[in-house]
Amino acid sequence: MKNLSCEFNIDTACVELRLTDGTLISIDCTAVENEVADNMYQRSELDYLIYNDPAAYADMVLNGDPETYLKVVTEYNALD
Repeated sequence: MKNLSCEFNIDTACVELRLTDGTLISIDCTAVENEVADNMYQRSELDYLIYNDPAAYADMVLNGDPETYLKVVTEYNALD
């Protein structure tokens, strides 16, 4: 199925994905954060995706591995 639209609904705190067949998938962002984010940096990364690229957020939650993604993007690397 193809996406018709994907947007964050601030009233429900959900990313809503509407498919071409009329199906509506609603992802509870608070539940996802509580399940996979261990610290404020990981929560901030999820928030960035929710507001700036909800389609990428939905794809990561539905088809990817959010825990691995968050560990990679929030990894601390000391400067030499």
